[in-house]
Amino acid sequence: MSNPILHLDMMRRSVELPNAEHWVKQSSAGHRRYRIMAAQPMGQAPPAGYPVIYLLDGNSVFHTMVETLRLQCHRPDKTGILPAVIVGIGYETEGQYAPDRFYDYTPFPNTKFRNKFDGNSVPEQGGAAEFLQFMEEDVKPQIESEFNIDRNRQAIFGHSLGGLFTLYAMFSKPQAFRYYIAGSPSIHWNQEYLREMEQRFTERVKEDPLQVRLMLGAGELERSHVTGNCISACQLAERLAPLSGYGIHAEFKEFESEGHLSVLPVLISKALRFALNPDD
Repeated sequence: MSNPILHLDMMRRSVELPNAEHWVKQSSAGHRRYRIMAAQPMGQAPPAGYPVIYLLDGNSVFHTMVETLRLQCHRPDKTGILPAVIVGIGYETEGQYAPDRFYDYTPFPNTKFRNKFDGNSVPEQGGAAEFLQFMEEDVKPQIESEFNIDRNRQAIFGHSLGGLFTLYAMFSKPQAFRYYIAGSPSIHWNQEYLREMEQRFTERVKEDPLQVRLMLGAGELERSHVTGNCISACQLAERLAPLSGYGIHAEFKEFESEGHLSVLPVLISKALRFALNPDD
């Protein structure tokens, strides 16, 4: 007679995220291919629709953000986090990162950094404008047609080069999102160009105020990194602080004892409270 306990133990299945799906989408302009991942809460959406967070490097952190949100959004009064739709934009790879991110997340090529820290040559760069166009003209319309979205509560989250792109998006098209979360942003990659964009952004909002919230975050251990991005992010928040009277809220958060990668889980939790606060 077979052992029923042993039989049950052999019935194993892949673990999947509830209410999550993914598909491949090609950009209209550059005909580049991306893996789009989306997860929505269970239950009926509020009258205005769900807030939405667009997440860069979806292959690496989509599951982490979705599960962090799922654990906390059931009691917004206690956690300060509303239910939301999470949209990860990634690549057709089973790895965490793809070389294509160097093209998508950088405003223009950096000739100073020809090699990555692992010694390998840097891939093609300079496609940030094209990638932002893809998000605005291809991804957003599809998400807004298939999910009940509150267009007034849209956020973008990026880390490292993704953080650089997040700043680029805010400076070049601030009305695209209400919340910008830039984790450990690679400001050094296009530092001079970013400063020029920052100056134009500052002049613009003084003439035409906006409602934009920016959170910059980095790990404490990143202070000693050769790029100096932790310090640069802190200084950026300080420079933008005087714009609070024009609708720009900027803050910097340093996470104790965390490094460039270990900062991600705590940064994600903080980012959710930043973008999904029920009192905001």
